[in-house]
Amino acid sequence: MQAASRAIHDPDCAVPDLTMEDHQMLIAQVALRQDRDAFKSLFQYFGPRVKSVMLRAGADHEFAEDLVQEVMMTVWRKARLYAPERGPVSTWIYTIARNARIDRLRRASSQPYLDLDEIELASGMADGEDRAFASQRAEHVARALDELPDEQRRIIEYAYVHDMAQSEIAAKLELPLGTVKSRMRLAYTKLKGKLEVLK
Repeated sequence: MQAASRAIHDPDCAVPDLTMEDHQMLIAQVALRQDRDAFKSLFQYFGPRVKSVMLRAGADHEFAEDLVQEVMMTVWRKARLYAPERGPVSTWIYTIARNARIDRLRRASSQPYLDLDEIELASGMADGEDRAFASQRAEHVARALDELPDEQRRIIEYAYVHDMAQSEIAAKLELPLGTVKSRMRLAYTKLKGKLEVLK
């Protein structure tokens, strides 16, 4: 795996130019035969892209690289769980990355996440790797969040991705605190309804 991981550290390391069909072929080889060359190609292609996404989301370089390692090792161990009918390999890997980042931020947060627990976004008793790899659940959650009105989704993202208190969100959005609380309650109600299928 060390050879593959050089792709995110070494700018001279050749990054393969892969198509969506290549992604599916490579992930199948990893799933069926634990093919290290196939995994290396996936790592070299997706590693820098995952890191770039994390950096744009505000992570520092060390945190972004740690997440790349975590995400790609999850891909290596769980490749057999990829289901082509649910979407391209890239969507699956970026979902893993998004969940891993949120999971890290939740564990590091000083704020309780009781409301998230209520809507079954993740169980505190579950293994972190298993949570990051619950692809079906992640798809449902991502879809539910995307369907929220913009003003509600932004508040949820500020609260649970950026770990901001309600008063901080109110100040950032220049809204009354009561409006922030009201929109958050409305968002929870909608999310609970949409995520009942996960229970």
